[in-house]
Amino acid sequence: MRITKKVFKDLAIFMIGFGLIIGIIFPFFVIALGVPKEYILTPIFIFLCIFAGIFVGAVNIILARNIVGKRLSLLSSKMSFVRDKLTKELSSADLAESCEKNCIIEVDSEDVIGESAASFNNLVHTLANSMKNEQAIKDFNKMLSTQLEIEQLSQNALIKINHFMDSQAGAILYEQGGELLIAASMNIKNPESLLENDAVWNAMRLKSRQRFTLTNEIKIESPLINFFPIETIIEPLLYKNLPIGVLIISSATNFKEENDYGFEMFLQGLSLSLRNAITYDQLQKLAANDPLTNLYNRRFGMVRLTEEYSRAVRSNLPIGIIMFDIDHFKVVNDTYGHTVGDKALVNVSNIARMAIREGDFLIRYGGEEFLVILPGASKEDTNYVAERLRHMIEDSSIKYGELQIKITISAGYSSFPENDVTDENNLVTIADKALYNAKESGRNKVIGYID
Repeated sequence: MRITKKVFKDLAIFMIGFGLIIGIIFPFFVIALGVPKEYILTPIFIFLCIFAGIFVGAVNIILARNIVGKRLSLLSSKMSFVRDKLTKELSSADLAESCEKNCIIEVDSEDVIGESAASFNNLVHTLANSMKNEQAIKDFNKMLSTQLEIEQLSQNALIKINHFMDSQAGAILYEQGGELLIAASMNIKNPESLLENDAVWNAMRLKSRQRFTLTNEIKIESPLINFFPIETIIEPLLYKNLPIGVLIISSATNFKEENDYGFEMFLQGLSLSLRNAITYDQLQKLAANDPLTNLYNRRFGMVRLTEEYSRAVRSNLPIGIIMFDIDHFKVVNDTYGHTVGDKALVNVSNIARMAIREGDFLIRYGGEEFLVILPGASKEDTNYVAERLRHMIEDSSIKYGELQIKITISAGYSSFPENDVTDENNLVTIADKALYNAKESGRNKVIGYID
C-alpha cells in the first residue's frame, strides 16, 4: 500500500504510526501484567510510552536510510554512470572496459539487497561482454572488407578468430574443383593432413558443425598440434547453404558460451568474404589466363615480359624469347573440325609446359601462336629449349577416332644481350621474324637471330 510517491517517506509514516500505536497500547499491556493502574494511567507515563514508540520508529527510519538507502543510492549512481557512458561517443571496447572497471558493486550481504547487487554486476558483465563482441565483430568485418586475396584474408581472419575464441590453433580450408586447399593455418604441425581428415569432410558433407570435447582428466596428444586439446570445432563455411570451405579451431580450454553469438557473426562475415575472395581469384585467373589452354593470355604475358626484361637489364642478366606456332593449323581445322583444332592447341600447351624450364613463362600469343619467356636464358639455352619443344611435339600425336594426327611446330627465337635491342618489343619482333623465316624455309624447324 502506497501513501506518497516516495518509498522512504511511506516507510517513515508507517513506522512512526506503528510506534505511535505501540506507545498507546503499551500502558494497557503493562496493566494486564498486574501493575496497578494508578502507576500506569498517568499523563506522564502515557506520554513517555507514545514518545518512545515514535522515537523507535524514527530511529528505524534513520537506520533504514543509512543501511538500505545508501546501497540503493550506490546502485542508482552506478546505473547513472552506465547511462552517461552510453550517451558518449566512445568505442564499444572503451565502453566495456570503463563499465567493468567502474560499475561493479561489492556484494556484502546474502539478502535481497545482495541479490540485487549481484544481478546488477551480472548485467554489467553481460553488457560489457556484448559491447566487446560488438567491437570485435566491427573490427573483423572492417578487416574483411579490405582484403581480397584468399591467403591474406584467411590468415588475418584466423588470427582474429583465435584471439576472440581464446583458441591456440586453427586452419581455414577452401574448396576448389572438388578438392580442399589450405588458405591459412596456425600452430598446426602438418596442415596438409587436414585435407584428408574424415571429420573435415563430414563437416562439409553434412553442412554442420563437428565438435570434439575432452575432460581435463583425459589428455590425448594430438599429432597435429603442440598442446593437449580440450575442445575442437570444425565448422563448415557456407555460402547460400553450399559449403565453400572449413574453419578449424582448437583450444586447451573449453570454449565460452558467451562468445557463441560473436562466433556466429564471425562465421557469416568470413563465409561471405571468402566467397568474394574465391570469385576475385577466379576473375583474376580469367583475366590473366587463356580459357582454352589455361596459359597466360597475350595482355598479361606482355606485362610479365616487360617486368622480366626490365629485371634483366637492371641485373645485367640474359633473357630469351621463343615464338612458335603450329604448322598448317588451318588445314587441321578444315580437315578435322575446330574440336580437333582445340585439342591440338591444348596438346601443344601441355607439351610446352613440360618442355620449358621451371621459372619460364608460357603465353598464348594469339590463335595458334605461342610465346615463351625464358629469364636468365642465353642464346644457347634458348635454342636448346626451342629444339626440345619442337622434338617433343613432333613425337606426339592427337587421337581422333581411329586416327592418330601428327602435328609439328616452327619456332623463332631471340635473346638479350646477344641481340642489340632497346626494349622488350624489339626482342619479340626479332623472334617473330625468325619464326616467319622458319615457316618460309620449310617449317618444323627452329631459327634465331634474324635482323
